[in-house]
Amino acid sequence: MNMPVMVGSWNAGPATSRAAALAAGGVPLLSAIVQGIKIVEDDPEEMSVGFGGLPNEDGEVELDAAVMDGPRHKAGAVAGLRRIRHAAGVAYEVLQRTDHALLVGEGAFKFARQLGFPEEDLSTAKSREAWLAWKAGLSHKDAWLSADEAKSGFGQARWAGHVSNPEPGRPPSNPAPGTSGGSPTVPFTFGTIHVSGVDAGGDLWACTSTSGLSYKIPGRVGDSPIVGAGLYTDNAVGSAGATGRGESTLHTCGAYEVVRGMESGLAPTEACLAALRRIARLTKEPRLLNEKGEPSFNVTLYALRKDGEVGAAAMHAGYQYLVQRGGETRIENAAAFFG
Repeated sequence: MNMPVMVGSWNAGPATSRAAALAAGGVPLLSAIVQGIKIVEDDPEEMSVGFGGLPNEDGEVELDAAVMDGPRHKAGAVAGLRRIRHAAGVAYEVLQRTDHALLVGEGAFKFARQLGFPEEDLSTAKSREAWLAWKAGLSHKDAWLSADEAKSGFGQARWAGHVSNPEPGRPPSNPAPGTSGGSPTVPFTFGTIHVSGVDAGGDLWACTSTSGLSYKIPGRVGDSPIVGAGLYTDNAVGSAGATGRGESTLHTCGAYEVVRGMESGLAPTEACLAALRRIARLTKEPRLLNEKGEPSFNVTLYALRKDGEVGAAAMHAGYQYLVQRGGETRIENAAAFFG
């Protein structure tokens, strides 16, 4: 088997290619993955991660990230990190340098600055214009729910993020009217980068980094930095990660469920589908359901078993994931819970 083996979100190609090259040169795989993800965090065109990520409702970019070390069964994470571009790198330092699992807000920023991470404005002209367009059409379309909105019925879901998707695998950037916090012309994303990997020694590692839900209420934290929700690694079994609607993955411990599914004997894709089935069953609010009673949002789950078998599944059809085996990178279609 070509090693290392990695599975990741659709946007993880530059990260896994770089990680594979570094690992081939002797860099430990988790460090290699974090350095690979740095490429995506640096990309101003990637509006869901790092520099140029879409901001919160106040126009401030807030980043979340986590890493997990399988051999030590230990995680490091940051949430609500402002003005520091490389959130995954800061999470890695939390893992390596502290007895803590999660630093948030001002504390995470102070920790990063103490280690020499540069402070900077994370907005770009493109992301700032997107925020201004969202502000211009704000009206009632934000993350706050009135009593009537909280009770809204089928087909009225907001913040759902799943629409007809012209670029399979990519979080939709232009939501349909009534399904997000902005007009159809405003860029919008649930996007995240996730990578799970297994090295030649059979050890498992994972990393997730995101700027989170576009135009979120300041201080909102999604699933990405939460162990068991956005990522989870059991070195005896496998590793998993999630992208999509973070609240739904948080409410169901999505990544943990995938790994537990593999532990019970399910293949990686089967484990992802089982976790999605649980998310669908536990989605109770009518505003989050379509006219068929199905979740109108998307969640994509990624799984890597200790033996190098990979898989992924999305709540809806049209999503893709990335597989890296040694120096080979390829895109696969994710299985769909609702075809």
